[in-house]
Amino acid sequence: MTGFEITGASAADMEMIRGWADEEGWNPGESDRFAFAVADPEGFLVGRLDGEPVACISAVRYGAGFGFIGLYIARPAFRGRGYGIRLWRAGMERLDGRLVGLDGVVEQQANYRKSGFRSAWNNVRFEGVPQGGDGADGDGADGGGGVEIVDAATLPFGLLAAYDRRFFPAPRDAFLSAWTGLPGRTALAAVRNGRIEGLGVIRPCSAAHRIGPLYAATPAVAAALLRRLARHAPGGLVAVDVPDANPEATALFKGLGLVPTFEAARMYTGPAPDLALSELFGVTSLELG
Repeated sequence: MTGFEITGASAADMEMIRGWADEEGWNPGESDRFAFAVADPEGFLVGRLDGEPVACISAVRYGAGFGFIGLYIARPAFRGRGYGIRLWRAGMERLDGRLVGLDGVVEQQANYRKSGFRSAWNNVRFEGVPQGGDGADGDGADGGGGVEIVDAATLPFGLLAAYDRRFFPAPRDAFLSAWTGLPGRTALAAVRNGRIEGLGVIRPCSAAHRIGPLYAATPAVAAALLRRLARHAPGGLVAVDVPDANPEATALFKGLGLVPTFEAARMYTGPAPDLALSELFGVTSLELG
């Protein structure tokens, strides 16, 4: 492999990677790269052949014991020549000694199993315009139990970060701050008696605006957040990556008229983390967990 080298991703590389992901049909967020960069600035690798970028991967470290693999792409003209596996090994070496997670597309799941990953659940992307009434009255309540939908930025960030930890196995405060606060995004929280009972973020994408995370104490709260967030998407068209480990989430999105369009398996190298799956209606990101 003369002329092949692996380097850290530059700012320009991050925009390039976003374009590659778009070409793969993954519909990345237009500004995701800015939140990705603060999660782990050294966690994005690019394989170059004679200086030309031909492959990429993210291998992001969270806390002291968790890591996540994503954005694993080899350019079509360079597949089957060993460049991708070299990059894969470099990414996994960076996460050595940690529990590692990823979201594997169907055609690659067998290869991930050979590398020691095991499926925990499937994330199914549901897309469409939520049907039915918006489930909310004029003052911001969802009409079902005294829950108020508010701008997440009005809440103490420490409360949001603590709530997020119920759904993610390690602290990710810098990432969460950027993910919820980047321009063009809307982050809404569901609050009851001062307690957070739901959180949702919508972001612009090349195709349907994507919602993630979507956390909620009940399907009714999830529906209220979803409908409010969909108001910020052109024509109300949204996409959510829904864990099938929460059957109430699957039933909710089917009931709202959204349809499955894409699927990836959440996989780990060890026992799956203990997460509040019954309240996880949409994962944050297939690229960083």
